Amino acid sequence: METPVSLDAEDIRNEKVKVLRSKQPLLLEDVIVGQYKGHNKGSKSYPAYIDDPTVPKDSLTPTFAAAALFINNARWDGVPFLMKAGKALHTKRAEIRVQFRHVPGNLYKRNLGTDLDKATNELVLRLQPDEAIYLKINNKVPSLGMRLDRSNLNLLYRSRYPTEIPDAYERLVLDAIEGERRLFIQSDELDAAWALFTPLLKELEEKKIVPELYPYGSRGPVGAHYLAAKYNVRWGDLSGEVYFTCSFTINP
Repeated sequence: METPVSLDAEDIRNEKVKVLRSKQPLLLEDVIVGQYKGHNKGSKSYPAYIDDPTVPKDSLTPTFAAAALFINNARWDGVPFLMKAGKALHTKRAEIRVQFRHVPGNLYKRNLGTDLDKATNELVLRLQPDEAIYLKINNKVPSLGMRLDRSNLNLLYRSRYPTEIPDAYERLVLDAIEGERRLFIQSDELDAAWALFTPLLKELEEKKIVPELYPYGSRGPVGAHYLAAKYNVRWGDLSGEVYFTCSFTINP
């Protein structure tokens, strides 16, 4: 969202509504839905979504979704915002990743090769677990030769601030008691959010779109990776680090 007029709850919530209303309509071609299937790993067996006795065997209910969204304003025109969330994935976390575009005519391309992890600088805001802010950058390895490496400039909250960090819901309960409304959703923001997603949900239901299956405990359906590649973005959970995830690419 753009900078609000003040830190007053109403001003902040107005800017949140404005950005929701500026989003382009969601297209089915920019959305991937999935459903987890049964999976055996060693001696342990993981159930499929439809193995739940309360779920019909022919259920088309998604347990995973990935989407590319765009904002129609001067600041974010043409920038893809990729979001995904799902159940029964390989890890549970919530984070925002800002991936910077590659520099045109990069002089270090010969040293980096085609390794996307090393070719892309990235700012990561991890909301949970282990709250942190870190910047992934390329740096020269100290030596007589020219070799580049990937490093993190890391602010891990539990290391920097050893005191207990309040749980998200603790903070919300305290805000509710004190009458602080900045983190709560007002009715017009809720209406704007549903106006964005309702047409897509109706299209999925009317066309009976079959969710792509993915194994329990995996990174989700393969189609999500093709969606990211379509916009030259790489999901952050592929890098092997320690899941709602939002990624977008901006100019450096």
